[in-house]
Amino acid sequence: MALSRIWSAFIIVAIIVASFRLISSSDEVGIYSRLVIGKQGDTSHTKVLDSAQLSPLIIKTIAEKNEYNDGEIKYKKNDQSQYISFRQQSADGVIQTSLNAVQICIGLIGVMALFMGFMSIAEKAGGIRLLSRVIGPFFSKIFPEVPKGHPATGHMVMNFSANLLGLDNAATPFGIKAMESLQELNPNKAVASNAQIMFLCLHASGLTLIPVSIIAIRASLKSANPTEIFIPCMIATFVATMAAMIIVSIKQKINLFQPIILAWVGGISAVIACMVLYLVTLSMAGLQSFSGLLSNGLMLLIFLSIIIGGLYKRIDIFDAFVEGAKGGFDTAIRIIPYLVGMLIAISLLRTSGTFDIVIDGFKSIFASLGTDTRFIDGIPTALIKPLSGSGARGMMIDTMTTHGADSFAGRLAAILQGSSDTTFYVIAVYYGAVNVKNSRYTVWAMLLADFVGICTAIALAYLFFGNS
Repeated sequence: MALSRIWSAFIIVAIIVASFRLISSSDEVGIYSRLVIGKQGDTSHTKVLDSAQLSPLIIKTIAEKNEYNDGEIKYKKNDQSQYISFRQQSADGVIQTSLNAVQICIGLIGVMALFMGFMSIAEKAGGIRLLSRVIGPFFSKIFPEVPKGHPATGHMVMNFSANLLGLDNAATPFGIKAMESLQELNPNKAVASNAQIMFLCLHASGLTLIPVSIIAIRASLKSANPTEIFIPCMIATFVATMAAMIIVSIKQKINLFQPIILAWVGGISAVIACMVLYLVTLSMAGLQSFSGLLSNGLMLLIFLSIIIGGLYKRIDIFDAFVEGAKGGFDTAIRIIPYLVGMLIAISLLRTSGTFDIVIDGFKSIFASLGTDTRFIDGIPTALIKPLSGSGARGMMIDTMTTHGADSFAGRLAAILQGSSDTTFYVIAVYYGAVNVKNSRYTVWAMLLADFVGICTAIALAYLFFGNS
């Protein structure tokens, strides 16, 4: 019910904002078209400007970076060396977004078939149950409704491991398989169970060991030290994960001070700390090489272990793979309506200018309080991240391009990008895969964990880069 109301609010607010902009400005005559049939990158309202009308900051930025961005309004020089401004649509309209949602799901089919095929082999060979028994003592405390040794435990471990290594393509199939296993234990199939909520909140906190893509983007934008955001990202995402576990545990009345929980959390924290201490000694090239070797090498090791286990158990490996792959195909198709619905609401919010209003409001509030407002320029990434991963990535790049990869705003945007996952996308895909209609308190718990991650990221940005 909560998700339904939020989804409805997104659409209503976006259309009201767009209508107000249409009424209040003659330049917004095309806003309805942008909302419905527009495409990302479409340009309009091109004007030739007198350089005397431009601020020194705009002229300087154009000279250094060829373009100055002010939201959807861009400034640059044309082929005749004239200063021009134009509007560039930052997100697709609802028609193109619907097509994109279907393309995303079609793109998932192959990946889902691959990993669910191997998962099927692992299940028939007993590998998932073995993994469940190993991690069972810890998971039985934070997932008390899941029986010891249940396959759902192994599926969740695979999902968390893939997330930790930055293997997004593997994390989604493993996560959906975990949700399907948890759904088998769910007494009310239309309502999210406690275990499903805990799993989804931990998953959406986005705990990742090495933010390779963020580091690569910073390097491509000529950052003097692309890896400097590694430790802040690691800390922020770890805090967000702990916050998610604490928030849901309080709601579900789970005692986190049990010795087994403290031992596991402490042990994982120690391993991550040791890994961080080693990784900070590596160069940019060394970090990328290690990340690729670790993540891809472990994935190949998992495949090898599953095949060997299947041969040892004398099961029909290829038939097991095909059986699982069929399930991956069905799941990818089943989530299309849920993904279309969520993405069109997000599209309307972005193209209507609602985000611009929120960001301007933040700036006004903090400026009136006399506080440092440098962090506001990085906030758009945090606001879009719960809604759209690609949108947040684009906003991060836009912030770095506008203010500089090594600016405070650019560094903060990078940390924010690495501190959480796409909350509403995750809810739509994972609950859609198992046909859960009532998400209960999942949304506000995930958003609260996101908020903790955002606050932590801002604090870390000031701690590490506040004097820059």
